[in-house]
Amino acid sequence: MDAARLYKPDNILLWRNVAVHPEAQRLLTLFPDAQVEIIEKQKLSASSIRSTSEFTLPNKKVLMIGETQSFVNHFSGGLGSSVHCCPYYKLVPVSNGCPYACSYCYLAYIYRHYSPFIKINLNTDTMFKQIRKAFTNTNHRTHFNMGEMLDSLALDHITNITPMVIPFFQDFSHAYLMLLTKSANIQNLLTVDPHPQVVLSWSLNSQTMIDSHEHGTASLKERIQAAQTCQRHGYRIRYRIDPGILYPDWKSGYSKLIELALTTTQPENITLGMVRLLPGHIPFIQNTCPNHVFSKNVLTEKASDGKLRFPVSQRIEFYQFLIDTIRSFNTKVSISLCRETHTVWKALQSRATHSQCNCLTW
Repeated sequence: MDAARLYKPDNILLWRNVAVHPEAQRLLTLFPDAQVEIIEKQKLSASSIRSTSEFTLPNKKVLMIGETQSFVNHFSGGLGSSVHCCPYYKLVPVSNGCPYACSYCYLAYIYRHYSPFIKINLNTDTMFKQIRKAFTNTNHRTHFNMGEMLDSLALDHITNITPMVIPFFQDFSHAYLMLLTKSANIQNLLTVDPHPQVVLSWSLNSQTMIDSHEHGTASLKERIQAAQTCQRHGYRIRYRIDPGILYPDWKSGYSKLIELALTTTQPENITLGMVRLLPGHIPFIQNTCPNHVFSKNVLTEKASDGKLRFPVSQRIEFYQFLIDTIRSFNTKVSISLCRETHTVWKALQSRATHSQCNCLTW
């Protein structure tokens, strides 16, 4: 079940500078039972720091309402000498995490020393100015990913971001918006007209791995049903099967995933990736996720981005199996790899395409 629809903070930290903002007042009315604290600064003191385990709870119970001056951040694609990725812009209207608790989440690990608050930024006029500035005076395709630092849809029923941002992109022929999600929260999407500048992508995993490692997220069936509904509405849809995780019955689990996805929808792209963790992330998972399958004895290869991965041979086997299964249902969908090493790309060079991955448009 998608826990995002049930999200209710126990505490709201309201930055004094936006206390009378109409949008702040609207948000407060949504959560009448929450304890509201007016704060002078948008940073919490050391006394507010919570435990590591509390950060990973499916419903993070602290909401901050404020502003930011950093909605748009450019990612150069640089991940060192051995890992391939492409440049794009990260779009972050909601910062400091999401209501889900995926054990492998990079954000959960890097924010482990901070309170588990979710921050809604109200100065969306600044966001649109920064988006426009990023692609003004350029003739090449510019890609904005609203799923790298947050889940694009999990809290959309609260923030109402998509009804603002989707129409904005319609007027720009070379600017594209990617919405990446593990949610089935699509009600707002169905109230606006889709257009080619916006692409919806669902992050998929086997139901076994969703149950074990993606706490609070929509089920596999819910995600694919949401994708099907959005495709019927006219949206471009894609899938990202990432992070792939090896476990005793992984072939059966991922086969069922692919069959369900490709017998009900027609995605334009499927991008494949496997779990990759910073070394310090492994004990973090071991402390917070009793059903984890990770250890330094399992993830033994360290790439130039500093993250540990399954050995090359196991990754190639995983990708080959998934590609064969995909092709048994769909011979035309483009297939790519996410943040993989040149060695793996070379082994699969005839079966995966660099220039057609999830975060890019064509």
